[in-house]
Amino acid sequence: MESKLKHLEMIQGVINRLSTNSFLLKGWSVVLVSSLFALSASDSNTAFLFLAYIPAIIFWGLDGYFLWEERKFRKLYDQVRKTDESKIDFTMDTTMIINEAGSWASATFSKTLFPFHGILIISILVVMLLSGITKGG
Repeated sequence: MESKLKHLEMIQGVINRLSTNSFLLKGWSVVLVSSLFALSASDSNTAFLFLAYIPAIIFWGLDGYFLWEERKFRKLYDQVRKTDESKIDFTMDTTMIINEAGSWASATFSKTLFPFHGILIISILVVMLLSGITKGG
């Protein structure tokens, strides 16, 4: 039973790191987009608003990747949990359960990531529209 617990702890450690990375990524995404908003306002240069799309989209894709990896390791965890103690081999290979975890795209557009990153991108669009309206009028 001890080897199964050790293997499960190893997998849980990876899941925790992926979750932490995802959390930090969301924070960096908001910080970078907000900084580009501030630069566009202080310099009256709307080009910075266009630049805000780059980190927003890249971080959304990367966050989707972390969630996809986390899903694969959760499936691996479940598989190891059900495995007989004598067959524990401490594998961390998720290729055998990749089809069970869905795709990167399904993780990227999941009900947890789509609202967060979608709102961030919509806010960039709104700020662009408002800055265009205020400069035009």
